[in-house]
Amino acid sequence: MAKGTEIDDLDRKILSILMRNAKKPYTDIAKQLFVSGGTIHVRMKKLEDAGIVKGYNLAVDPSKLGYDISAFLGIYLDKSSLYEDVARDLAKIPEVVAAHYTTGLYSIFATIVCRDTKHLRDVLHDKVQKINGIQRTETFISLQESINRPIHITDEPFLDEEG
Repeated sequence: MAKGTEIDDLDRKILSILMRNAKKPYTDIAKQLFVSGGTIHVRMKKLEDAGIVKGYNLAVDPSKLGYDISAFLGIYLDKSSLYEDVARDLAKIPEVVAAHYTTGLYSIFATIVCRDTKHLRDVLHDKVQKINGIQRTETFISLQESINRPIHITDEPFLDEEG
């Protein structure tokens, strides 16, 4: 949470609803939570200004767009001090959709999405492995995603679109 920013139960309920359906109108959220629409607007502005709400994204199914391979990439660096440079270079590769600086075996753990195994091979060989500072990588292909959900931030059961 942003330092110095207090959020209350109402803020958490608003966030919980929007994390599951970002298209839900503020007026519908207000009715569901028994507050005014203006209250929702003010609360969301506060959460955005505090950096708690970082943006709005559209979730799509990559496989329906022709991207059938999701893989995780454990990246070993020559030295950990190269992390920022390597992360900056990874960000230039469109197929890299997430990267984390980690403890454990890998310095970086990244997620990449590709059309097929040939595309994956090309990304690894022609893009990732050419980044200075990367010693080696280990690739894990996802066979199926079972869970992908926002965090649970209220004391109540999951608030779905109906409340």
